[in-house]
Amino acid sequence: MALLTAMIKTLMAALLVLAALVMPAQTASFSMKRGLNLDQWTTWPGEDKWSDPQAILPYPEWRKFLNDDDLKALKRAGFDFLRMPIDPSPFLSGQTLALRDGLYASVLDSVRMVNRAGLKVVVDMHLIPSGSSRKIGMGEVMEDPKTFEAYVEMVRRMARTLADEDPRQVAFEPMNEPVVDCDADGTSFWPERQQRLFAAARSSATKLTLILTGACYSNATSLAKIDPKAIPDDNIIWTFHTYDPFLLTHQGATWAGDFIPYVTGLPYPLSAVPRAQLEAALDTIRARIKAEAPWARQNGLLAYLDEQVASMDTDEKLLETMNAPFTRVEAWAKANGIRPENITLGEFGMIRQEYGNAQVMPAEYRAAYISDMIARAEAHGFSWSVWGYGGAFGIVEAFDGNKAEPDVMDAIKSLH
Repeated sequence: MALLTAMIKTLMAALLVLAALVMPAQTASFSMKRGLNLDQWTTWPGEDKWSDPQAILPYPEWRKFLNDDDLKALKRAGFDFLRMPIDPSPFLSGQTLALRDGLYASVLDSVRMVNRAGLKVVVDMHLIPSGSSRKIGMGEVMEDPKTFEAYVEMVRRMARTLADEDPRQVAFEPMNEPVVDCDADGTSFWPERQQRLFAAARSSATKLTLILTGACYSNATSLAKIDPKAIPDDNIIWTFHTYDPFLLTHQGATWAGDFIPYVTGLPYPLSAVPRAQLEAALDTIRARIKAEAPWARQNGLLAYLDEQVASMDTDEKLLETMNAPFTRVEAWAKANGIRPENITLGEFGMIRQEYGNAQVMPAEYRAAYISDMIARAEAHGFSWSVWGYGGAFGIVEAFDGNKAEPDVMDAIKSLH
C-alpha cells in the first residue's frame, strides 16, 4: 500500500510538472486594447489652494470639464479603456488633511463614472516634478526615504479604495514613469522599490490587475532589464512608453530640456516635404539656437541637431528608430513567457502646440505618426493608450476648451 501511495504521488507530481510546461501563462483579469489618457490638470492650482474644496474637488480635475456624454463619445470613437492620471502629490500634502477622505472617494467616483460610460479604466498614479507651486514631486519621492514611505502608504490606501471594484473593469498602476536608474553607472534602485509598491498594492487589492513598468521614464530598455519572476504574481500587465523620435514628437516643448524648445517646423516623416523645404526649416532652427541659446551651449546644440537629423533622414532609418522599442519589449516578453496581451504601450503621442507658442503641428503629421505607432503596437499584439485628451498633446481638445483638429480622432475611428 505504501508503495502504491508513493507511486501515485510520484505520478501526480509528474503530471503537475507536465501541466506547468504545456499550459500557457495566466492572463491578467483586466484586458484592454485601445485607450486614451485623460487630462491630469487643466487649471494647475498651487499647493496653497489644495485645502479649498472648490479648487481641488472633484478629483481628478477633468471631472469639472467632462460629462457622461463626453465619455460615451470616446466609447463610440473606438476606445475601450481610459488611462486616468492621478496626481499623487495632494495625497502627500499637509494642505489636504481635512479633505483626504474626500479625495480618495472622488477618485473612486471618477472610476465609476468612466465605467458607467462603458469604458474600462486604468488608475495611473502620475507623479510630476515639484516646483514653486508644489513641494512634493517625483524627485522628492525618489530621493527622500521618508517621502517614499509615505508614497507606499498612499499606494496601499488607493488600492484599498479600489479593491472592491470589478477587476474586469478597473486596473491600478502604482507609479508612472519612475525617474530613477537613468544614469550610465549601472545603479538599480527601481526593482526593489517597485516590489515595495507592488506588495503594498496587492496587500490591499487582491483581485485587481496591477500595471508595472521599468525605470527611467518607463522606456523599453529599462523594462527589458526587469526580472518579472521577482514579482510573484500572474495578474500583471507590463507597460512601456515611447515618444521616439523625440526630435519630432516634442517640438517646441519648453519643459523637455534645453534643446527641444528651439525645434519647430519639422515634418513627419522628414521625407514628407522636399529636401529644400526641410533644409529651410533646419536653417531656421539653427538661426534660433545661435540667436537665443547660451553661447557656451550653441555648438553642442547645433551638433546634436545634426546628429538627430542624420539618425532619421531616410525612411529606413526612421523605421529602425521607431521599431526599436517594440522589438526590444517583444524579445523580453518572449524570453520571460509573457503574453503580448499582457503588454501595453501606456503612452505615445505627438505634440500639437506648446502652451503660449503660436506654432501648431500640422494635423496630418500628427495623424500619420499616431497611426504608425498604433499599427506597430497592434502588430505586436500590444494594447495602447495615446497621450492625451487635451492640452499640448490633445487629440480631442486643445487649450481653453477649444477643439483639436479632427484628423487624429478620425484615424482612430477608422480602426473600427
